[in-house]
Amino acid sequence: MSFRLETGGRLIDRGAPRRFAFDGVECTGFAGDTLAAALLANDHMMVGRSFKYHRPRGLVASGVEEPNALVGLGIGGRFEPNQRATMTELFDGLVAESQNRFPSLAFDVGAVNARLARFLPAGFYYKTFLWPRAFWKHVYEPVIRQSAGLGQAPTETDPDAYEHFHAHVDLLVIGGGIAGLQAALSAAQSGAQVLLIEQTAHWGGRAPVDGVIVDGMPAGAWVAQTVAALQAMDNVHLRLRMQGTGVFDHGYVLAHERLTDHAPDAPGPRHRLWKIRAQQIVTATGAIERPLAFPGNDVPGVMLASAMRDYVVNWAVAPGRRTVVVTNNDDAYRTALALLDAGLEVPAILDARDAADGPLPQQARARGIPVRTGRAVVKVKGTTRVKGVGIGNAGGIGLATDTIACDAVAMSGGWSPVVHLWSHCGGKLTWDNTHAMFRPDPDRAPTGADGQPFVHVAGSANGALHATDCLDDAARAAVAAAAALGHQITAQPPRADAPAEAPMQPVWVMPGRASPAQRMKMFLDYQNDVKVSDVQLAAREGYESVEHTKRYTTLGMATDQGKLSNINGLAILADSLGAEIPQVGTTTFRPPYTPLTFGAIAGEARGDLFQPVRKTPMHDWHTEQGAVFEPVGQWRRPYAYPRKGESRAQAVQREVSNTRENVGLLDASTLGKLLVTGPDAAEFLDRVYTNMMSTLKPGRCRYGLMCSENGFLMDDGVVARLSEDSFLCHTTSGGAEHVHAHLEEWLQTEWWDLKVHVINLTEQFAQVAVVGPKARVLLDRLGGMDLSREALSFMGWVEGELAGIPARVYRISFSGELSFEVAVPAGQGRAFWDACLDAGADLGVAPYGTEALHIMRAEKGFIMIGDETDGTVIPQDLGLDWAVSKKKADFIGKRAQERVHMTDPDRWKLVGLETLDGSVLPDGAYAVDDGLNANGQCNTQGRVTSTYHSPTLGRGIAMGLVRHGPDRMGEVLNFMRTDGRTQPARIVSPVFYDPEGEKQNV
Repeated sequence: MSFRLETGGRLIDRGAPRRFAFDGVECTGFAGDTLAAALLANDHMMVGRSFKYHRPRGLVASGVEEPNALVGLGIGGRFEPNQRATMTELFDGLVAESQNRFPSLAFDVGAVNARLARFLPAGFYYKTFLWPRAFWKHVYEPVIRQSAGLGQAPTETDPDAYEHFHAHVDLLVIGGGIAGLQAALSAAQSGAQVLLIEQTAHWGGRAPVDGVIVDGMPAGAWVAQTVAALQAMDNVHLRLRMQGTGVFDHGYVLAHERLTDHAPDAPGPRHRLWKIRAQQIVTATGAIERPLAFPGNDVPGVMLASAMRDYVVNWAVAPGRRTVVVTNNDDAYRTALALLDAGLEVPAILDARDAADGPLPQQARARGIPVRTGRAVVKVKGTTRVKGVGIGNAGGIGLATDTIACDAVAMSGGWSPVVHLWSHCGGKLTWDNTHAMFRPDPDRAPTGADGQPFVHVAGSANGALHATDCLDDAARAAVAAAAALGHQITAQPPRADAPAEAPMQPVWVMPGRASPAQRMKMFLDYQNDVKVSDVQLAAREGYESVEHTKRYTTLGMATDQGKLSNINGLAILADSLGAEIPQVGTTTFRPPYTPLTFGAIAGEARGDLFQPVRKTPMHDWHTEQGAVFEPVGQWRRPYAYPRKGESRAQAVQREVSNTRENVGLLDASTLGKLLVTGPDAAEFLDRVYTNMMSTLKPGRCRYGLMCSENGFLMDDGVVARLSEDSFLCHTTSGGAEHVHAHLEEWLQTEWWDLKVHVINLTEQFAQVAVVGPKARVLLDRLGGMDLSREALSFMGWVEGELAGIPARVYRISFSGELSFEVAVPAGQGRAFWDACLDAGADLGVAPYGTEALHIMRAEKGFIMIGDETDGTVIPQDLGLDWAVSKKKADFIGKRAQERVHMTDPDRWKLVGLETLDGSVLPDGAYAVDDGLNANGQCNTQGRVTSTYHSPTLGRGIAMGLVRHGPDRMGEVLNFMRTDGRTQPARIVSPVFYDPEGEKQNV
C-alpha cells in the first residue's frame, strides 16, 4: 500500500492541509503536494486505464514524462481533460476524475480488451476494418468514434483569461536545475540580459533529491543561494511554472507559463504564452530515466526509480512498504538508500549487470540490502497493484527461479537526455554507446543567419550525468553563449561532490530470451499501449524505417513524444532488424514538448476578440440607416439598406435601379490597398500579375489578375501607377492580408534580391464609389477638381481636393455605369460621405450595398473572386485570356497553366445563362449530362457560379462554367434543382447590360 510518511517531505507544508476529491472520494493532502503525490498518499495506486487494452495503470513517473496519470481536472467551464497529475499542484477544493473507463475505474467493461490482446496487435485496425465494407459506416465507425481519445472535451465556456507576451533577451536559459542555474549565473555576471525559466514550481532539479554536495554545501542550500544571487541582479528575470515548448529558427522560442492553475481564485490570466526572441539559448532540460521492459512492467506499483525517490524525499510519500529495485545502472541504488532512510524495506536490488562494485552498490550492501547481480524481473504478480515479483537470470529464457513478496517495484534502465528542444530547431544527435543514449552533436548545432550556433545544451541534457560533469558542462555552455554575445566569463564553476558511478549495461528486454508470450506483456509506450511484441511485429511486416514503425505502432506519438518509450523502442526495432541503434536512427521530436492548452494558444483572441470586427469610417452611418451587414473577411459591409416596410430583396432591387438611373454611393473602404514601391517594383509586379504592369504609365490604372504557383486565379483588382517606382495595388476585401502575405513570401524566400517594399495601406484610406449617370454632376458640386471626360478618362486617376478634402480619384467602374472611386484619408471618410449625400440630395443620391454591387457587376459579366473562382479556376476558363500576357517570359502560375490538364479543351468556360421563363436559377446548380459517374450519380457538364434577379432587365440572369460553353451559344441545358426537378436555361453572352460600354465611358 502507498501512504504518507510521518516525517520528511522537503516540498510540503504539513501545517497547510488541502482537501480534494478524486472520482468523488474526498481526500486530503498538503500545500506543496502534486496531485500525484497526494493520490499516492491516499493509497490511490490505480489512477487510470490504458488507452487500447484498458489495463489498470498507476503512476510511473513524477514529472512531465508521466504517461498514465492523465486526469480530468476541474468542473464546469474550468474542466480540462488529460491533465498530468504529476504536474498539477494541489489546491484546496481541487476536483479530479480518472479517464478512459466505464462505468468506473475499479470496474471497466473495456477491460475485456486486455483478454483479447493477441487479436489487437499493432496495426490491427488497418487489417480488420476493410471488410465487409458495408460494416464501416454502421458498425466500425461508431465504435471507433466512441472509443477514440482518452478524456472528454469540455462542454462549457471557460471563464478564465489567457494572454500572449512578447519578450526579447540576450540569453534564454531553459531549465532551472543546477546546470541551468549555473549557466544563468555565469552569463548574468558577464553583463548579459538573461531570462531563466523552469517548468516546475521549484528550482534545483534532481540534485537536492539525490543528495549532491555543491561547493561544500547540500545542493538545496546552494540552489537557494544561487537563486537569491540571480534575483538580486537587474539583468536577470526568473520564471517558475514555465515550460519551454518549442525552439525555432532565428532564436524564436515559445514558452508556456501556468500562472494560476495552482491558485484558481487568484486574479489575472490563467496561462501566458510567451513569444521570445533570444540571441542565444541554453537548454538545460535534464534527462529522463528510462523504464525497463519486463513482463508486467505496467502493473500499478511499478515505477521509475528516480520517481519513487522523488515521492519519498520531496513529498514524504511511500509508494510501497516493500520495494524491489531492478536496474542496469548505479543510479537506482540511490532510491534503495532513500527508501531505507525513510524506514521502508528493500528486500532486494536486482542488477542485470554481472558485477556491481561502485560506491553506491557498496553503500547498499553496507546497509544490509541484498544485491543480486545478473538477475532480472521475469514476472510481476498482481493486477491492480504489485503483490510480488518472480526473478530469474537476466540473460535467460524467462523462468522464475525465485519469488519476492513486495508491493512496489522501482525500475531503472538508464537515462535519456531531453534533446527535444535541440531537435526542434534542426539540431542533430549522436549515439553515446557508453551510456546507451542519443545526445546532441555539437558539430551539427542549429545555426543562425551568421552561420554560428545559437543553441547550446548544458548538463545532463547534453549527456553529462554526473553532478561535477553537469556543472562543468553548464559553464562551457555559458561561456559559448556569452562569447557569441560579446561577453567574457572568467569565473570557475563550483565543484560538486557525488559518488562515482560504474558504467551502465544496456538491457532492452528482461529477461534476454523472453518468450513471445512474455514479450506481449512488456510495455514500451504506456500511453499508447505499445508492447515489445508490437515493434517486433512491425519489423516482420516490413516497417524498417523508424518513422514508419512509429506510425504503425503509435510508439512515441501524441503527448508522449517519445519521452519514456523512444530509446527502448528503437533498440527493439534495431535488434529485430539485426542492425545497430545508430543505423536505425531516432524519430523526429516535434513541438510542443508538452501539450499546450487551447486557451494559451488563443490568448486574448476569444469571444469578441476572437476575430476583431473591422469597421470602415462610415460604419456608424450605415448602422444608423438600418443597414443589414454581411461579413467579408473580418470586415462588416452593408448588404443592403432596407427602408421601412421594405424587404431585403426589395431594398436590393431599389438600390440597383436608383444607381442605374440616378447616383449611388458604395462604401468601398474595405478594398485592399497595397503600396508596392522601390526601384524593382515594376519588375516585381510583372512577375506577380499575369499581365504586364511595367508598361503602365503614371496616372493610369490597369486591371490585373494574380494566380497561385499552381496557376489558379487567387485575386484580382485595379493597379494604379503612382510614380516610376510606386504602385498602388487594389485587392478584394477579403484578400488583402492573404495577398500581402503572398507578396512578402515571394520577396523574402525567392526574390530577396529585388529592391521592393510592400506596405498594407488598407485602413489608411476611406474609399467611396460614386456611381451612376449623375455621378459627375455630384462631384462637380463638391468643387476643387476637374473631373470631365477630357481631364480624367476611363482607367485614369488624378489627385486634388473635393469639398476641401484631399482626394485621389480613380476613373474605374465595377458596375458598368459612369463611376468614380474616391480615396480620402480615413479620418475624413465620414466627412466626405456626408458631403456627397448633401450635394446629391436633389439628384436622388442613395447608398447601395454589396448585393446590389453583385447584381450590377453580373449584369456586366464581371467576375467575382470566390463566386466564379473556387481554387480550381484559371483565367482562361473565365474568358480572361486578354489579361494573360503573351510577352512576358514568366509570371507566377505561367508554367502551371501550360500543363496538359490546364490546356484541356474540355475545361469548363464562363458563359451567361438565362432561364426560358425569366426565373432565377438556383445558386450552385449543376447542369446534368448523359450517363452516370463512378459513384452512380448523374454526369455534369457545368454549374452556376452567380445568379440574381436583374431589375434592370426584369428577369433572372446567371453566370456559369460550362464545358465548351462559348462554342454552345443558344443551346439549352437542364440544371438540377435541390427538389430533384430540372430547370432549363439557355447559354448566352455573360455581358447582359451595355455590351458596348457606352454608359461607363460617358
